Parts: sequence; structure tokens; C-alpha cells
Amino acid sequence: MATVILVRHGRSTANATGLLAGRAVGVSLDQIGCDQAALTGDRLAAVPVVGVVSSPLERCQQTAQFIIDRQAENPRAPIDIDLDSSLTECDYGRWQGRSLSDLANEDLWSVVQSQPSAVTFPDGESMAAMQARSVAAIRRHDAAFESVHGPGAVWVAVSHGDIIKSILADALGMHLDLFQRINVGPASVSIVRYGASRPTVYATNTDAGDLSWLTNSVNSDDAPVGGGAGHTAPRTG
Repeated sequence: MATVILVRHGRSTANATGLLAGRAVGVSLDQIGCDQAALTGDRLAAVPVVGVVSSPLERCQQTAQFIIDRQAENPRAPIDIDLDSSLTECDYGRWQGRSLSDLANEDLWSVVQSQPSAVTFPDGESMAAMQARSVAAIRRHDAAFESVHGPGAVWVAVSHGDIIKSILADALGMHLDLFQRINVGPASVSIVRYGASRPTVYATNTDAGDLSWLTNSVNSDDAPVGGGAGHTAPRTG
């Protein structure tokens, strides 16, 4: 089974100013976001990534490019960024472009926090539809990469906070109403492997640490009883 590395984009100019960017064009990474994305690219440099799929929004493409640039330094076949609108940000409708502090005063805000499955943003998308299309896209790409590159394939999906949280909730078997319990920070790495019987979540919301173990990880649908031995120690030197 293939392995997907879910990467949220680095901090954007809208994140830094407390705005809900949504699908607005021209929202790019700020300097901190570029630094975060570069660090994520460094972490993934040791992993033989077979493909990178990204939301078409600028901040995700920028983050994906940092990953591609570090991959290009290794003697592997070159890879390009594949854009997929199914991984784009939620359509927040009339909420887009407003400040989070202002939105917190809306009646819908408390529903977003406690019962997101019931939320449809004004003139926008429902959170249930957001999850359905993003999970379907991840599973579709995962099957395609495995078909071409084999069960040891590792690929990257670069997307947005709520999108990745909804994908992780699905992989963890959680109802969408519980997805606010998951945190996904800027440029963070989460890891999911889809098996024939169930998904396995290997990491959520990591922003540091060695990932070279992904090159030799064991492919098995079975969970080790007792927890297993884990992966080998991080490389040093």
C-alpha cells in the first residue's frame, strides 16, 4: 500500500493577519511561511517521493515547490506538481476575507466548533461536502500512485488546515463532528497509509523529526500486537 504525506501550506499573509483567506487569489506565504516550507522540504529530502499533488491556491503551490526543489537535489527521476482542485480550500462563501475575531461573533461559529457536519457556509460549501471530495481525491491519487510505483510508494499532498483535518478524521474513523479535536499547523507533516482493511495513521501535525524511516517502512495491513518495535533510530551526522 502506498503512503501519503499530508502537508499543510506554510504560514500565509492572511494567517499572519488573522483573516480567513478561503479561495482568494494572491494570498502567498510570508517569510515565516517560506522558512517553514523550506524546513518541511528538508525533512522530506531523505524520502524518495514519487509525486506531489497540490491545491491550486498559491500558498500551497509555493509550499509544494520547496518540497520539489529539495527532491530535485537527489538522483531520482524528476517530479512535477500535479494540481487538483479537489484539494483546494473550503468554499467559505461570505465568510471569506473576514477576520477570525469578527467571525467568532457569528451564530454559525459555535456550530463550526461543535457540529461541523451541520455547517454550510453562507453562499459557500458544506463541511461535509468538503470532507467527501477531499477524502475521495486522496484515495484516488493514492491508488494511482500505488498502481504505477508499487506498494512502497510515498507521495505528498499539499493542502489546507480544514482539508487535512477532515482527511485525518476520516482515516482515524472519527465523525466529522469531532474533527476540531485535531490540530494541523502550518507546514506540518501528517502521514497516512491506506490498506485493504483500513487506513493507518503514522503521524499527525509534526513539524520536526527524521522521516528517513519511510524509505524502509514495513508494508502490512496488520497492526502489530503490543505496538511492535517501531522504526529504526534517526540518522545522525
